[in-house]
Amino acid sequence: MILIPLLIITVFFTRNLGDHPVKVVDWKPVLTQARSEAPYPVLAPVNLPDTWRATQASWVKVGQRTDNDAPSVRNAWTLGFLDPSQTYISLYQGDLQSDDLVRSATREATADGSSTIEGQTWERRVSPDQRTRSLVLITPEVTTVVAGDTSYEALESYVSTLRSS
Repeated sequence: MILIPLLIITVFFTRNLGDHPVKVVDWKPVLTQARSEAPYPVLAPVNLPDTWRATQASWVKVGQRTDNDAPSVRNAWTLGFLDPSQTYISLYQGDLQSDDLVRSATREATADGSSTIEGQTWERRVSPDQRTRSLVLITPEVTTVVAGDTSYEALESYVSTLRSS
């Protein structure tokens, strides 16, 4: 009797479910809109190899509805890429409630030193489970967070590609 449920569970969990293709998004029109409407310099990578695939791009102005149908508390730019190793690296920018933005974008990470990239000092943060690392830059205009389940060096390399125009 017990063999039948075990057999069903084994078949269900070990069958080949096939590849789940990644949905690539065209992020450049969203970037153009964000840059035309944002009250701060909107960052985006330049000269990334074709092996980097954008999977998320969004721009939401204060008060507009977000994905969870709540009004946005900030002007928010989000851009996410899969790097060649299939690691997701995200860029978040927002101009209001920076503490809340940093807390959510870094997975409630704690300070872990700093990185200097092109003359700017970014705060390093690591999530409680030590899996996600983030680089955070807070200026009077905008808070920027770059996060991923990767090394600080990989995040620094990505940050070095970011430009506001």
